[in-house]
Amino acid sequence: MFVMELTYTAPVEEVEAHMDAHIAWLDGHYAEGVFLASGRKVPRDGGMILAGGISRDEAERIAAEDPFTTAGVCSYRITEFIATKTSSDLATVRESPAL
Repeated sequence: MFVMELTYTAPVEEVEAHMDAHIAWLDGHYAEGVFLASGRKVPRDGGMILAGGISRDEAERIAAEDPFTTAGVCSYRITEFIATKTSSDLATVRESPAL
């Protein structure tokens, strides 16, 4: 599983200009079952996405295709973790650590 942390590299007003495209991009990955949760950081200097069922290469490719990235208004930090314990709602993405 991945935590995909966006940090704005431009003023929020510039980010807002690309929000509709970013939301459509998010919706596509939710429809594919890749994105599990997302939202703005507080304070509003970026956002967070929880993604599962993909490889690190896929996570990096997805981040590179974000309209915010292609517009040059954000950067990504991608952290992989093994979700060994989850709520029952996320049981389908629960993982076992390699021994």
